[in-house]
Amino acid sequence: MRLLFAGTPEAALPSLRTLLDSHHEVVGVLTQPDAPTGRGRKLAPSPVKALALEAGVPVLTPATLRDQAVQQQLRDLAPDVAPVVAYGNLIPQAALDIPRHGWINLHFSRLPAWRGAAPAQRAVLAGQRETGMSVFRIEQGLDTGDILTSAPTTIGEFETAGELLERMAEDGASVLLETLDALAAGTATATPQDHALATRAAKLSTAEARIDWTRPAAQVAAHIRGMSPQPGAWTLLDGARTKLLGVEQSPEHAPLPPGRIEATKHQVLVGTGTEVIALSTLAPAGKRPMRAADWARGAALAEGARFTTDQQDGDPA
Repeated sequence: MRLLFAGTPEAALPSLRTLLDSHHEVVGVLTQPDAPTGRGRKLAPSPVKALALEAGVPVLTPATLRDQAVQQQLRDLAPDVAPVVAYGNLIPQAALDIPRHGWINLHFSRLPAWRGAAPAQRAVLAGQRETGMSVFRIEQGLDTGDILTSAPTTIGEFETAGELLERMAEDGASVLLETLDALAAGTATATPQDHALATRAAKLSTAEARIDWTRPAAQVAAHIRGMSPQPGAWTLLDGARTKLLGVEQSPEHAPLPPGRIEATKHQVLVGTGTEVIALSTLAPAGKRPMRAADWARGAALAEGARFTTDQQDGDPA
């Protein structure tokens, strides 16, 4: 089939590579316009655009798909179907009607759970040990279309949202291709979603990423994993913001007061509302991520040092 691929970030690259290598023909790529990046804020193409240009595929980067001239460009490509992976732009009905098989989206949850922008992150934040991927028909509602394919996946005990998303992006490429093959063969089946079971996966915010050390250890650990790598769960140490980016297996240890830090030879333990957790990776203010144990060896922590929730805990701004 003739494919119009729509996607933008790194997470879309495995699917685009798989489709470029398949027996289907990628006749065009839709992606977000070039965006400022880095300290110099120079315009840079999206990862999807860079790969498409390398493959010699025509690329469209419209700010909106409501423009009739843009819609005509899509018609001129004569796509049979438009597979989508993290495109990031609204698709009006006039554009949805162009491919004969419509637009289908690879979504990183088992719908109707976690509709929205951050499904992998929300699953980890909720402490789930299983999630999955869905390929569904795009319609005007937010992730509400009929499901064509659904595949489960486990969530590792210490897996971060970033690691989970990277793994599902790789695994999801074959799920998307299988769905396209079924559409081409006429064997695909569409299952309506049970909207009563829907949950929302809103975009994560920096304010939401703040750590509350009084919560139970399992919830604090899930919060750190779910917010990693972006926006990064954060806390304060001597008034400076520190991002905590991962946890690891903690030893048997007496409880510590919430936020209290205890650095052993090989680990950094922190107290919560219940038992301690062990940090694996963190990023001190203004520095790159590093192993927590390496940070502790050079941090000259005072006895009784603790991470705090906010300035109301008595730390300077």
